[in-house]
Amino acid sequence: MLERGFEVDHTTLYLWVQHYAPEIEKRMRWYWKPTLGYSWRVDETYVKVKGKWTYLYRAVDKYGDTIDFYLSSTRSSKAAKRFLGKALKSIKPWVHPKTINTDKAPTFGPVIADLQEEGKCPEDTVHRQVKYLNNIVEADHGKLKRLINPVRGFKSMKTAYATIKGFELMHMFRKGQVDAWKYGQGLIGEIRLIERGPVEEPPKVFVLSYVV
Repeated sequence: MLERGFEVDHTTLYLWVQHYAPEIEKRMRWYWKPTLGYSWRVDETYVKVKGKWTYLYRAVDKYGDTIDFYLSSTRSSKAAKRFLGKALKSIKPWVHPKTINTDKAPTFGPVIADLQEEGKCPEDTVHRQVKYLNNIVEADHGKLKRLINPVRGFKSMKTAYATIKGFELMHMFRKGQVDAWKYGQGLIGEIRLIERGPVEEPPKVFVLSYVV
């Protein structure tokens, strides 16, 4: 922008992230959802919002590919059920997991049983609590935190969740999770994927100065 004579206020970048990150995540959702029913690794990590810790629930498959994520202000059975229900609902029934591996937290067992009873999770899905198997998702937390930590906290749950959607999607790109859909076109392939779908009205741009 400076090379073109514009000095852009940081508010512009903030508005771009808040507007475009959820939109891109929505457009790309079909491409990064799993196509096979691998076992899931489910865990939560901490994100600071308005000076308080919140909980980012995340699920990856056994290869480390992201399945879904959900930001909650509480760590509870209700939040865990909302997350797992959201993740299961977002994919086709034939790619539901054969196993779901969690840590020793007591919330997930009853939640999975409830979802099975409600018909939202296959009855033959096995719940495991094997610590070393969750090393995959814990390592993935660390890589995502390298993107989140420089933000040094968010001001609201809404802005936090919108920004994290962008971080998660960029993390998926880095992991090569959608490479098959780029057809070997690299960055051009990414742009082609993101440009699909309706275009919403862009947010306003705040420009501090213009150099003639």
